[in-house]
Amino acid sequence: MAKNNESLVSIIMPTYNSSDYIKAAINSVFSQTYENWELIIVDDHSTDGSEELIAKLIMNYKNKTKYIKNNKNLGVSKSRNIGIEESKGEWIAFLDSDDAWKESKLLKQFEKVKELNEEFIFTGSSYINEKNEKYSGDFIDIKNMSYKELLRNNSISLSSVLIKKYLLEKNNFENDRVHEDYLLWLKILKTGIKAIAIKEPLLIYRLSKTSKSGNKLKSIRMTYGVYRDLGINIISSIYYTLNHLFKASKKYKEIFNGNKV
Repeated sequence: MAKNNESLVSIIMPTYNSSDYIKAAINSVFSQTYENWELIIVDDHSTDGSEELIAKLIMNYKNKTKYIKNNKNLGVSKSRNIGIEESKGEWIAFLDSDDAWKESKLLKQFEKVKELNEEFIFTGSSYINEKNEKYSGDFIDIKNMSYKELLRNNSISLSSVLIKKYLLEKNNFENDRVHEDYLLWLKILKTGIKAIAIKEPLLIYRLSKTSKSGNKLKSIRMTYGVYRDLGINIISSIYYTLNHLFKASKKYKEIFNGNKV
């Protein structure tokens, strides 16, 4: 049972044909030691039986979950925005349906909120593959991020974020042709907000060959697109993209080789 002084956090989970992985994602929400949450699942018109599976998974948590199915495929940005519009919490957390959380994830983030009175908290990550096998390295060498620092390196994983809702009401997800979460974080941090890091792997991030991050060439184009969407000139956009590529390559090399980065 939630404590009276616990803020409500709305967890937004978009899904599209994720029946192979969504059970782990949903169960990791149900296992949270922080108890005052609502889970909003936005099904982007799945065709793989996800609806039936989700119905079974949330059966015992109907008072804390909401299932929305889009009438057509709208894309991940619009699906997240729908979830945010339907949310009741003062805080928003995101969890993609192929990722999962450590059970203390939300609790440790709210402990940081109470300690520092901040409004944007993210965490480190551990990594698994499509077969649920863990890569030996973790990504925990993260730091508090300002706008200028984030321009050079996106170390904020979407599924690790806890953020005040009002910041998302001013800045929506948009443009699935680029890294829509990176674009949103930059817009928010450009206002002077800082993103506060918890150097623990509280997110379990799935690396998939079919994901945006798994397709390297596509990911490079999308990163460049973020800078151009921000209005940054071509030369600077190329510079930031190359810098981002170098740091990302180093990061994943060390993760696969078993180092903590």
